[in-house]
Amino acid sequence: MGKKKSTPKIKNVPKESNINKSKIDDINYPIFCFKYLQDTSIKNSADVDFFREFLFRLQKLAELGWREIGKSHKHSFGTENISINELKPKNYPPIMTPEVRYLTVFRANGDKRPFLGIREKDIFHVIFIEAQFGDIYNHNP
Repeated sequence: MGKKKSTPKIKNVPKESNINKSKIDDINYPIFCFKYLQDTSIKNSADVDFFREFLFRLQKLAELGWREIGKSHKHSFGTENISINELKPKNYPPIMTPEVRYLTVFRANGDKRPFLGIREKDIFHVIFIEAQFGDIYNHNP
């Protein structure tokens, strides 16, 4: 009879995550998803500064959480809604089913260019990013 080979033990691997499960359930912050992002407005943009500022904006929004976002002004870190009838692009991704009547608008950076999407619990599906002001919808002065 041959010897049984022993399985090597991996050290320092925790059996459970160090994150307290009850704390996870209390977290209420946006998780940004780009699965349905349309290339309208961004496909020809070379504005690297805009996209860098946009990433920092996403980071700040995630730190604030939905509660603080709800308290903030729409031109700061808050949101507003826009009817899909006001959108210039008509190429909608599958997440925009017939019952979707509006998109939620955030500001992508300090100059008020927006990004738009749909909130599904804590997940915010980004659908449009307006790299050129006015590409996605007409703005009121």
